[in-house]
Amino acid sequence: MSDRRTRLDFAQTIRWLVDEVYPDARIIRLVMDNLNTHTVTSLYEAFPPEEAQRIWKRLEVHYTPKHGSWLNMAEIEISIFERGCLSKRVKSFDHLWQHIEALASERNEQCCQIHWRFTCADARAQMHDLYPSPKIKLD
Repeated sequence: MSDRRTRLDFAQTIRWLVDEVYPDARIIRLVMDNLNTHTVTSLYEAFPPEEAQRIWKRLEVHYTPKHGSWLNMAEIEISIFERGCLSKRVKSFDHLWQHIEALASERNEQCCQIHWRFTCADARAQMHDLYPSPKIKLD
């Protein structure tokens, strides 16, 4: 884990994920945001081409939409962590990390879910340009 979020930091983290966390996995499904450092280019800037390609081939990357429920769910989780441990004073980074791991474990044990109430009908009503009503064919 790094204090920064540079391309090199991202590349090192992805290599750690592939080689140390999931060394036996054939494919690692990775959901990522659209931050400009979260690309294959970062791997090619950090490593020789063969190494970058080896790492990237192990990933099945799914980028979250810039607008929509994925982003909203991520923001809800971040808010929960912010209220639960990120907004409090801590002695050190290690102490903060312990709080984060404890809260993550607790949420995973409780199988916390987000119950989405925004329906297709709601989307069509509020964002009619993006979600047009299906056209009915009359024969």
